[in-house]
Amino acid sequence: MARILVTGATGFLGRELIRQLLAAGGGAGLRAMSRSASPEISGDGVETVRGDVTVYEDVVRAMADVTHAYHLAGLVSRRREDAAALFDVHVGGTRNVCRAALERSLEKLVVVSSSGTIAVSKAPVVHTEIAGYKPDLIGRWPYYLSKMYQEKLALDVHRRTALPLLVVNPSLLLGPGDSSGASTGDVALLASGRLPALPRGGLNFVDVRDAAAGLIGAMRDGQPGQRYLLAGVNWPLRTFARALCGTTGVPAPRLTLPPAASLAGARLLRPLYRLAGQEFPVDDVSLEMGSHFWYCDSAKAQAELGFATRDPAATLRDTAQYLRGAGASIPSRRPVC
Repeated sequence: MARILVTGATGFLGRELIRQLLAAGGGAGLRAMSRSASPEISGDGVETVRGDVTVYEDVVRAMADVTHAYHLAGLVSRRREDAAALFDVHVGGTRNVCRAALERSLEKLVVVSSSGTIAVSKAPVVHTEIAGYKPDLIGRWPYYLSKMYQEKLALDVHRRTALPLLVVNPSLLLGPGDSSGASTGDVALLASGRLPALPRGGLNFVDVRDAAAGLIGAMRDGQPGQRYLLAGVNWPLRTFARALCGTTGVPAPRLTLPPAASLAGARLLRPLYRLAGQEFPVDDVSLEMGSHFWYCDSAKAQAELGFATRDPAATLRDTAQYLRGAGASIPSRRPVC
């Protein structure tokens, strides 16, 4: 009988993966590892283990008697000051997980990264798994740079040791359940009318429920040494804002700015916001990222893993509904857009 470990089990994607594994009858052999306790996964018949992936002894203890593992543990931050912590968790933690997996002779390991390691450009180009890394673009963003090195380390371990390991790259995760706001924070800003303008970029988003199902497909059918993008629709930010407007009572920002104007405008507005006793809602790093295109294609995952996505309008509706219930200042009426 398979015994499955999920690291990062209390995160947005981790909780949904746990839920789906339980629904599929995997609770008897399911172990959840996290740094903190979570009432959302306790009491479900899941064995919980407290631990930190940056501590090798914690990983070894969590992996005892395990046959399969999903490595989701991570840190989300756009702050350049958090670079050391991001590398410690993503690179150091993955090194520990791979080392323990080799020691325990795991049958399969799924490492969860991000589409942003390869699917980002200054022009609206759609990327597939054969796209190369983009260190010239993501080098200024420690989160994506650390995820790039996480992937390189994991895939190098596979090449050197034949550890049955593969990498899965979800795009921006939306949908219900992001209690920390790490993934849906920008959506909350946009849906509540707090963004005065949009950068001139584009994004890809995928429903967290579809991404979790994709991880299960990757464990079942994914080929070791391969990468799989889990992606939804590719939309300019203008299209995304208008679609979100269809689920909230706030009109989308009318103004779309090129990169230089977007940054300059933010720097002019910040003092005015402070005079009004408020903080400008978007930092420069987010504006830089929003001025790029994060387009990708999941045809490989569809063909090999049975990956499928729902209507993006349903994802946006469920995201807004969850954020509203969580206390975000999003109107409940439907607007005319």
